[in-house]
Amino acid sequence: MLIGYARVSTADQTIDLQIDALEDAGCSKIFTDIISGSKIARPGLDDALAYLREGDTLVVWKLDRLGRSLKHLIEIITHLNEEGKEFKSLQESLDTATPTGKLIFHVLGALAEFERSLIRERTKAGLAAARARGRIGGRPRVLNKRNVALVKSMLADPSGTVKEVAETLGVSRATIYNYLKQENKPTPKELT
Repeated sequence: MLIGYARVSTADQTIDLQIDALEDAGCSKIFTDIISGSKIARPGLDDALAYLREGDTLVVWKLDRLGRSLKHLIEIITHLNEEGKEFKSLQESLDTATPTGKLIFHVLGALAEFERSLIRERTKAGLAAARARGRIGGRPRVLNKRNVALVKSMLADPSGTVKEVAETLGVSRATIYNYLKQENKPTPKELT
């Protein structure tokens, strides 16, 4: 069974073209959304995916009507495939029920993975360049050197607990433990 999904971003746009194309393609039921593609929650898409049964095909007028991004599109189609459901895009002539459609889908998946790898490489290179220029990045330190010295002196007293030190400095116990770990010193046992 062919199940259609149509989406437009705003109420000013018309969804009629997509619905007509999906009906001409033989869709027995059509779900719609009038919502931006960037939104995570799309009730019409959720209903369409829930309605599909094994062997059914989800049909869209164009690929960009389904996914927020290439990664999201691939996630949806992979999920459909794992459940024994197919996918078809009318404008791009992509049909995962055919060998050619499966090939194109895998090429799209490989391109998305390649894009993610490039982004990771550029991010690592950018961070390395920033470090070489003396910029560390990350979250600012909560405790300054004076406070760290205070933590050490308070915990040097056998009756002092991490909980008391954290409350005194207005930070969490995890923060105290993290600073102690950075100093490579054993942490005292937590007393409650």
